[in-house]
Amino acid sequence: MKKSLTAASLALAFGAAMTVAATPAFAQAKSADGEKCFGVALKGKNDCAAGAGTSCAGTSKIDHQGNAWQFVPKGTCEKIVSMTSPTGHGQLKAFKEKKA
Repeated sequence: MKKSLTAASLALAFGAAMTVAATPAFAQAKSADGEKCFGVALKGKNDCAAGAGTSCAGTSKIDHQGNAWQFVPKGTCEKIVSMTSPTGHGQLKAFKEKKA
């Protein structure tokens, strides 16, 4: 029993170490290869810093909210459909939603 407990502890420690080691690399890759895209997040699915009237991630009140952003791969934002955007696609800056 002691041997299996040791193996389980080792596996848990290894998993935790891998998670900690991977986090900075993921964060760096996310910021280098992506961009904030306004008006594409669904209600409650935005990333942090959504703008006035929201406090952080998951606080957008409507689908495609103009001041709520989602992190997307660089170069794809303005190709994603946004039902409220003046152009019909995601924007690199916050915007006032058009009426449906």
